Amino acid sequence: MTGYPFALGLCAIAFLAIAYLLRARRLREKYAAIWLVVLAAILVLGAFPTVLTRLAEAVGVETPSNLLFATSIVVLLLVCIQLSTEVSQLEEETRTLAEEIALLARRLDVVEGHQLPADVHGDEPR
Repeated sequence: MTGYPFALGLCAIAFLAIAYLLRARRLREKYAAIWLVVLAAILVLGAFPTVLTRLAEAVGVETPSNLLFATSIVVLLLVCIQLSTEVSQLEEETRTLAEEIALLARRLDVVEGHQLPADVHGDEPR
C-alpha cells in the first residue's frame, strides 16, 4: 500500500478542520484560502502522483520528493513572512492605540480637575 491514500485522508481531515475553524470564526477567510490552496495541491499530487514526477523532471530535480520538500519549505516560508508582516502591523497599531489612550486619559484628568495642565516647557501650572 502506498502513502497516497493516507495523504488523501489527511487532506480530508485538514479540510474539515479548516471548515470548522471558519465556521467557529477562529480562522479568517484569507488564511483559510491559503491553506485550501495547499490542500488542493496535495489532493492533486495524492490523486495523480505522476504529476509530481513530471514536474520534477521539468524542473530538473532528480527525486520528486526533494521537489515536494523544497516546495513545502518555500510555502511555509511565505506563510511565515506574511504572518510576520501582519504581526508587525498589529504591534504598530497596538502602540499607537496605547499612546492615544494615554493622551486621552491625561486629557480626562485635566478636564476633571484632578491635575492642572503643565506648560509645554515644564513651567509651573497656571
